[in-house]
Amino acid sequence: MGSRYGTIVMGPAGAGKTTFCSALIEHLKMNRRSCFYVNLDPAAEDFAYTPDIDIKDLISLEDVMEELHLGPNGGLIYCFEFLLENLDFLTEPLEDVTEEYLIIIDMPGQIELYSHVPILPALVKTLTRGSLNISMCAAYLLESSFIVDRSKFFSGTLSAMSAMLMLELPHVNILSKMDLVKGQVARRDLKRFIDPDTSLLQDAPESGLKYEYKTGVDNGDADEKSTMLAGETFASLNRAVAQLIDEFSLVSFLKLDAQNEDSVGTILSYIDDCIQFHESQEPKEPNDQLDDMDVDGMG
Repeated sequence: MGSRYGTIVMGPAGAGKTTFCSALIEHLKMNRRSCFYVNLDPAAEDFAYTPDIDIKDLISLEDVMEELHLGPNGGLIYCFEFLLENLDFLTEPLEDVTEEYLIIIDMPGQIELYSHVPILPALVKTLTRGSLNISMCAAYLLESSFIVDRSKFFSGTLSAMSAMLMLELPHVNILSKMDLVKGQVARRDLKRFIDPDTSLLQDAPESGLKYEYKTGVDNGDADEKSTMLAGETFASLNRAVAQLIDEFSLVSFLKLDAQNEDSVGTILSYIDDCIQFHESQEPKEPNDQLDDMDVDGMG
């Protein structure tokens, strides 16, 4: 058995991860490529394509919250701890996946998994080593509407960098839902977000944050109030975050419009390069390609 190939799709809630997975599967089907779809979001319900492996067949977030009286975040952590204790649920079906398939792993949106707890690195090590030996790339999605609020954009960029450092995988960082900002951001300005330019914070518009003085509570001294009114504390924090991102020079973004086949294809080409997918594939004769015309494309 040769190496296997896969991508793990991550990012904050609402970034469009499942939509991207569906668009990726559709693109693979259109191009006569096989894929194996894994859902690891124990709260997900609606899918355009039925997952080959669904964590909800093992454990669901709704059941955990109801039976253990946990909140959404605590329940999610419990679900992944339970998965790590029952890894055969995930690894045994993957043993039968051949190198022609692209394994697509759809992750939940809770940012704690990518920055605070060691659960995901442990899972990635299991998948990328041993008998599975999956050559894997992480696709981290950040919603393009973040660029409207520059401090929010740099916060999201820092989260992407944190995931890169924590997982130690080749990464493709993606600005998703580009159709939402079409016409709102000039192409020249957009380039400064694709390769994050820290000077964006220097000419950022006023944040609109105001200090509201309240009676009956400790509002701090006058100097603190003045600093908060001026927004200096937030500006200083944002500059520190931007400087950190700039010094590491790790994060740049690809643009994604999931409704555009060319856009999805471009993202897939970057993923294939990261996992060196095409290097393992045997060249096909024209007759072989005709024989593949009836391939479904789904595992």
